[in-house]
Amino acid sequence: MGSREFVRTVPRLDGMVVSAVGYRTAGQRPALHRGLPSPYLTLIFSLDGPIATGGTPGQATGPDAARTDIVLGGLHQSPAYVVQPEHEAGIQLAVHPLAARPLLGLPAAALAGQLVVGGTDVLGDRAADLRERLCELDRWEDRFALLSGYLRRRAADDRAAGSVRPEVAEAWAWLARHRGAGTLGGLSRHVALSERRLTALFRAETGLSPKQAARLMRFQHAKAAVVRAVAAGGPPDLARVAADTGYYDHSHLVRDFQQYTEASPTRWLAEECRNIQAGSHGGGEEWET
Repeated sequence: MGSREFVRTVPRLDGMVVSAVGYRTAGQRPALHRGLPSPYLTLIFSLDGPIATGGTPGQATGPDAARTDIVLGGLHQSPAYVVQPEHEAGIQLAVHPLAARPLLGLPAAALAGQLVVGGTDVLGDRAADLRERLCELDRWEDRFALLSGYLRRRAADDRAAGSVRPEVAEAWAWLARHRGAGTLGGLSRHVALSERRLTALFRAETGLSPKQAARLMRFQHAKAAVVRAVAAGGPPDLARVAADTGYYDHSHLVRDFQQYTEASPTRWLAEECRNIQAGSHGGGEEWET
């Protein structure tokens, strides 16, 4: 049957990294996984071979696939397809988009329009050295500590790429408090900017409009509720999930599922059942590789 191991933690990085998941699988049937859009950037250090990804199933499994040992994914509106081989191992981080400047040296908007970027293209050769050291360690605890130290040093570097405007930071926090269910009008009044000005500043920092970010946050909460229901052994009540997470109705939730997963909720759950049961979907902050 093979083996599957998932170890998760929340690094002590002042909220800049929302979650970190160590994973190792062996003896699995090769599969193609959908890395879903989320309100967080994705950073993966492979502890095995290169990770193959693409914007379509054909691209991910074909000669045009992006293959890299360190994967960096920006905020996106459609799935990234990830090849899951017979054996794989790595550490996957969910990075807050407003922490992109101190951790990555650029705003999250700089990654917009690029589903996957080679991590060393952004982080430099030291990231490749870090990956080699991570591969040499045996304990997840030591790997997480090494990675956290590396990110902490990057955040403390005075050469970080500027700072986030306070209006944008507060706008993101307001949307998060409202779980993506607030209105643009309410948000613009809260930060004392016109809707047009707020949208321009927000997009320049994150690559998304406030409305797009709100939809991702709302979908994230809905998906997490669906996953919890399945993990508990029961079928999800999509109508209740929709009502609890700010959707107009069941059909509204299904439309978002179809956009962000390119599948119906039922089909997505059937495909991801193995990952959910193994515990790799832990709150939905990451690609759940």
